[in-house]
Amino acid sequence: MPTDDSIIRVFCIVDDRLAAVKKHPLANLHPSEVVTIGLLLALKGRSYRAFYRWLSANYRHLFPALPEQSRLYRVLVKAHGYTDQFLADPTILGIIDSIGIAVIHPRREGRSSAPLGKKGISNHRWIVGIKLAWLINQRGEVVEWSWLPANVSDQEFRDVVAWRAGQTIALGDRGFRVRADEDDGVPIKICGQGDWNCRF
Repeated sequence: MPTDDSIIRVFCIVDDRLAAVKKHPLANLHPSEVVTIGLLLALKGRSYRAFYRWLSANYRHLFPALPEQSRLYRVLVKAHGYTDQFLADPTILGIIDSIGIAVIHPRREGRSSAPLGKKGISNHRWIVGIKLAWLINQRGEVVEWSWLPANVSDQEFRDVVAWRAGQTIALGDRGFRVRADEDDGVPIKICGQGDWNCRF
């Protein structure tokens, strides 16, 4: 499938989900166009500058009102709230897990004036960055997500499931367990290694 057709197909899916969102009178791009560009940036997996060069050189005819590079970046940052409209519905059984995302090497910690992440352990190694946790339904779709600095425990992400209490029971690893006297009623079933080896 040609890239033009893929971009148009992604835009149609996004536009169907964001049909109720109105365009600001002073905006050049419709929110559906902004979210489509954000998805293309995530799918392309390159730096923002290289992505903008690729988009403006090859596909400006699909986005004729494409603003300049720094303005587009600011628009993408403001439009991140639209991602919640793409979350899936929960199912009876779900999975919660977290993963650490390193922002910088631990040796470079403290060199930034406004660091995004903190130093912590994730996946049995030290990182300086963030932890991303998500709740996934039986179809493999993201139901809820959250991120915190890497120096927090997985127990801090129990509220990801608490939002969906009564709608789903989540399977989680031992990082999400709490002591019996601290139980907050969040429906997370703790699974040890090898307990649930069957596939969905």
